[in-house]
Amino acid sequence: MRGLRASAVVLAIVLLTTFLTSGQSVPAVAGPSDPEPASLVTLSVPDQATMERLTASGADLTERVRPQADGSVQVDAVVTPSQLTALAALGATLAPGTPSRSQATPKGAAAPDQLVIERAVWFKSRDGYFLSVEASSSAGAAATLSVSWTGKGGSGGQVPMVPYVDAGAYLGHQLSTPVPAENRPQWVTVTSAAGGKADARVQEWPDGERPDRQSPGYEKDFVSQYMPPAQLNERVKALHRRFPKLTDIITLPNPTNGYRRNAQALIGTPPGAAVVVTSNAYGSEGGNDLAIELVTPGAPDRQLQVTVNGKQITVSLATDGSGTPTSTAAQVVAAINATPGIAVKATTYRTDAGQGVMAPAPLTPLSDFLKAPADVPRAPWRVLALRVGVHRDGSRTGVLAYAQEHAREWVGPLVTIEAAERLLRNYARDAATRELLKRTDIFIVPTVNPDGANYSFYDFNSQRKNMTNHCPAQQSDPALRNTWGVDVNRNYAVGSLSDGYFGASASCQSGTYAGPAEHSEPESRNVMWLAQRYRNIKFAMNVHSYGGYFMWPPGAYKLDGRVTLPRPTPRQEAYFLRSARTIEQAIAAERGTVTWPQQTGPVTDVLYSAAGNSADELWYDHGVFGWDFEVGSDLWNPTTQRWEGVGFQPPFSEGHAEAMEFASGLISLIGVAADYREP
Repeated sequence: MRGLRASAVVLAIVLLTTFLTSGQSVPAVAGPSDPEPASLVTLSVPDQATMERLTASGADLTERVRPQADGSVQVDAVVTPSQLTALAALGATLAPGTPSRSQATPKGAAAPDQLVIERAVWFKSRDGYFLSVEASSSAGAAATLSVSWTGKGGSGGQVPMVPYVDAGAYLGHQLSTPVPAENRPQWVTVTSAAGGKADARVQEWPDGERPDRQSPGYEKDFVSQYMPPAQLNERVKALHRRFPKLTDIITLPNPTNGYRRNAQALIGTPPGAAVVVTSNAYGSEGGNDLAIELVTPGAPDRQLQVTVNGKQITVSLATDGSGTPTSTAAQVVAAINATPGIAVKATTYRTDAGQGVMAPAPLTPLSDFLKAPADVPRAPWRVLALRVGVHRDGSRTGVLAYAQEHAREWVGPLVTIEAAERLLRNYARDAATRELLKRTDIFIVPTVNPDGANYSFYDFNSQRKNMTNHCPAQQSDPALRNTWGVDVNRNYAVGSLSDGYFGASASCQSGTYAGPAEHSEPESRNVMWLAQRYRNIKFAMNVHSYGGYFMWPPGAYKLDGRVTLPRPTPRQEAYFLRSARTIEQAIAAERGTVTWPQQTGPVTDVLYSAAGNSADELWYDHGVFGWDFEVGSDLWNPTTQRWEGVGFQPPFSEGHAEAMEFASGLISLIGVAADYREP
């Protein structure tokens, strides 16, 4: 089914959360070294051109995208106040909305347009019955369509449909979200203002194969809190100790940067009279022990001088004939950097030339600004994979499950840990589980991006990227520290930014920064190492949040002409979809959460272009069926009659429920793999 997920955004901004600062209080007045607070907001733009500008700018858009009846689309994003201003400058507005499309028949229409109902389905969740319809018109996006339905007991209703235009291509019409129905819908009629009409019987969704019946005493519910990387690693090791005959631990070969940064201090008053001082060593390796002061000699006609006494750096400012300091920021920078053996380097503030005169400054300690407890390792991290199965020799179909490419997505690792616990602890008591472990070879990586995850837990909730700072000095003062890092899921080598594909950024401060080169980051190299080293891996699930999607390749297109990566063959596409419906059936069986049909399909069809993502490289280079979960489906609010997003880090009661249902989905994927036979 063509995706009906618009990549355009309205800037009618609705605050969804308070400032996301990991529990840290937000300063009433931010200091020059304090990052701007970031918020999770809903954005909206009126047209495709605006969306393309926003995406190209590197705006940190989430995967929760919702088309609206007026032709606009809403998307959640993580933004700071200044980023909101920048988005407005790109063409978004704070207006309450755009005018609805005309309901009149287009002038000159000689005949009714031709309508095709692509999909009409009903599903029943814990909140009742819902209807989802997708259709297309020969008149394209200009068509004004509506859908009416009838159901059991004389129930029925009528709602408008929303056109979806992505990168200039019309992909069809859909309902903006599934609509509630009093009873099970049976028939739908789609009509056009131009006179077109089409009818269809409503089918059940997802209607996949039902999960295997579990033996009495089947155990589940093994996660009790959000877990930072150290706890995830301990769970992996504990499972291996408990089940040595069913598991191996694989230490992935590429150490990460580590939860560490160089120590810094901002001295003076930005912009013109300020100096950024950065330690040569990481803060945890001595940089945090350094301090710097700017003093006046208290005498006239003195020269600028820098002295080092152990860990203390003293800059004695030059003075004129009256004893007044005359040293500019640029001169102080040059003097510090010219001092032999000094443990720091200095720069002027951002792009400023540093012509302002520096004033004396008290002794200021350098800091890496990292807030995690001392027992959180700062050194490069060795990512672990837990290999699970009876026959771990490459003779069985391999399944790779990996999570937390994006640091702020705290639920994903719980999905993988819960699935691992269920598989191992039920092996001896449940026949279906035992069969899975005999027929498959499972590789579980709970956290691909441990450095970013630690930063999200302890410093900045909204951290998406890793902690490798590729920014130049002009973009590396302390107040910008929340913008550094590489988006691991834009750093892969197929359909990448450097190949000309859309949906990643070359800006080192962007939320979708692709990095300086393909596979520049150890995190992406680790994932691909598994696929290269273990050729029996034929299935992969990349666990993300949030929004409630189930997706597969192609995941990227070139903007000019909307040319996607090669689409799967019809047979492969059918296999992707059939498997997805089976896996979604298992998810729904847990607590009645149904993944929407319009959010099930290729990434480019149901979401947007994501250049350089891992599923594409797994599929196109290694022949691995690469899927993406976006856990955290919208929740229906019966009071407001609206679907509401859950966010990256919902209250644990909700995060726990998401982990339970998507762990069931992951185990269902393993079942799909167990039944797979290569053509």
